[in-house]
Amino acid sequence: MGKQFDRLEDAHRRFIEEQHLFFCASAAPEGRVNLSPKGMDSLRVLGADRIVWMNLTGSGNETAGYLLESPRMTLMWCSLTTRPMIMRAYGTARTLHEGDADWPALAGLFPAHRSARQIFDMAVEMVQTSCGYAVPFMDYAGERDTMQKWVDAKPDAELRAYWPERNARTLDGKPTGVPGS
Repeated sequence: MGKQFDRLEDAHRRFIEEQHLFFCASAAPEGRVNLSPKGMDSLRVLGADRIVWMNLTGSGNETAGYLLESPRMTLMWCSLTTRPMIMRAYGTARTLHEGDADWPALAGLFPAHRSARQIFDMAVEMVQTSCGYAVPFMDYAGERDTMQKWVDAKPDAELRAYWPERNARTLDGKPTGVPGS
């Protein structure tokens, strides 16, 4: 049976810090629901009711587009190691881009990354934990270097041009708000 909490507790924060992977779900009022796996050193818990995560350049940009229409967001972690648990944080989020007033302070919380596209700032409204008994065991073998190699092979101008070319619209054709689009 799941348990609900109205805020992130210290045990939840420790659980988040132990995970190498999280999932982000978002949805506009109509159209597809987006669910994306996220990794690397890209998430910070800033308090009992606030999580921020840095979104790096990728092949899609659904979350940013959906948040323009509906700020709902769910983040999920599941233990793939010893402790069987699934945890979800439900709330609303806003999108920040380089040049926004809060960008420098929030970007400073993360390792510098040339392909940082957005930061999502989530207000946590509810946390739910559940057993995770059916989640398989999996070993963490390390971070992939594929994205970093892709980024390293491109000059900054080419990375920035990628966003309006490939990340300006959702799968449903809605704008994502990336700079230059």
